[in-house]
Amino acid sequence: MKMRNNSALMLSLSLFLFSFSPSAKATNGMNLEGYGPKAHGLGGAGMAYDTGNSAVMNNPATLSLMKDGDARLSFGLRGLHPHVSAWYGGVESHSEGDSYFMPSMSYMRRDGRLSWGIALLAQGGMGTEYGEGAYLFSGGYSLNGSMVPLSGEEIRSEISMGRVMLPIAYALTDRTGISLSVDLVWACMDLQMDIDGEHFGKLLMGSGGSVAGSMAASLKQMMAGGMMSDINHARIDFSNDNPFTGEADGYGFGVKTGIVHKLSDAVSIGASYHSKTRISDLETHHALISFNGSGDAFLDGPVSVKGSLKVRDFEWPETIAAGIALYPSDRLMLVGDVKFINWSAVMDTFTVSFTAEEGSLTGQSIDVVMDQNWDDQVVWSLGAQYSVSNELKIRAGANFANNPAPDATLNPLFPAIVTTHYTGGFGLRVKEQHQIGFALAYAPEVDETNEDDVQMTHGQTNWSLGYTYNF
Repeated sequence: MKMRNNSALMLSLSLFLFSFSPSAKATNGMNLEGYGPKAHGLGGAGMAYDTGNSAVMNNPATLSLMKDGDARLSFGLRGLHPHVSAWYGGVESHSEGDSYFMPSMSYMRRDGRLSWGIALLAQGGMGTEYGEGAYLFSGGYSLNGSMVPLSGEEIRSEISMGRVMLPIAYALTDRTGISLSVDLVWACMDLQMDIDGEHFGKLLMGSGGSVAGSMAASLKQMMAGGMMSDINHARIDFSNDNPFTGEADGYGFGVKTGIVHKLSDAVSIGASYHSKTRISDLETHHALISFNGSGDAFLDGPVSVKGSLKVRDFEWPETIAAGIALYPSDRLMLVGDVKFINWSAVMDTFTVSFTAEEGSLTGQSIDVVMDQNWDDQVVWSLGAQYSVSNELKIRAGANFANNPAPDATLNPLFPAIVTTHYTGGFGLRVKEQHQIGFALAYAPEVDETNEDDVQMTHGQTNWSLGYTYNF
């Protein structure tokens, strides 16, 4: 009866948090650099040892390393503090999005050879808060020698991904465990973006992406008929300004498998596979598309159209990882992972489809495709843990990766360019039932300039805090 009550409590709390999925900032691309304070403090490595309940996002097979009859209820809080700026034409636009907080919770237990449970946490994301009048993409335009912002309205982005995970791990032998996890996935997005006239014209001509649909045909006809002589900028706007949910959202699923094996008491190895997600198009019925420029069509200001919008084919990539854990002594553990993230399969383009639902353009649609062409990412994680005593363990690590976002398509609204993290932390056991973990990560600032001479800098200071109650 106690087990059923604990499970019901965990399910109720998970469903409650399911409604409040906060956004996360980019680290390894759009993934966090580590999951759970233990793995986070060890540079994100977590394939070949017991990382606690956070195994559900590392290698679920390591849940088989729990002792028979053990049960763990964990609560976590993740803090991300990015520092992002962009420069164009000598003018700096600084992102005010510098503090993001993400709760997590999980319940895991082992019965015989079977370990199982439920967990909820944020997987990752990215975003910026440049405010009004930012000079971005490719900034503003020159008017009598002075820089002028495009729309002068709010410029921001926010992408978040969350999961409710249902893992099962099975101990084939005392040395080998396997796992399967079915994950319920949801994604949210806000976007308030200006596109300058030069880039919008290139998209119309099929360079760097495309613009198509009946509304695009109407724009071309208006230009050919003289109603508009130029488009200074276009704007895509859908946002609810809610820190927990985005205006456009979609739902789907993913799966994970894993294996862990003890070669000896001193060496363990592990590997996992996270599938590409299957998420519905992110959709909202409260979007705005607007245009501004020269000609009779703009005598009363920008032409704005309200309607429904879909972000098409937005998915999280498949990930393959392998790692090792070494125990040179009773007090020392050394760990290392290598991870392949297949960003190129899901971040080749960014596609938005909009259908007007008000005004003279009702029923007309426009499809905007912007090339992204992200590279695949290889992430190396290294860490060391030293047991000061049975109650206190200290940790240190590092995380190294390539930048997946190429300069040719790098957008200051999505500056996923951080490549290196240095981490540290500790684990503290208070009596037998209570454990506290903490990790701190520092990501040095990275500087990149895209082909439009927009310079971007991005650095981070992140932390994670966890509490586990052992039944």
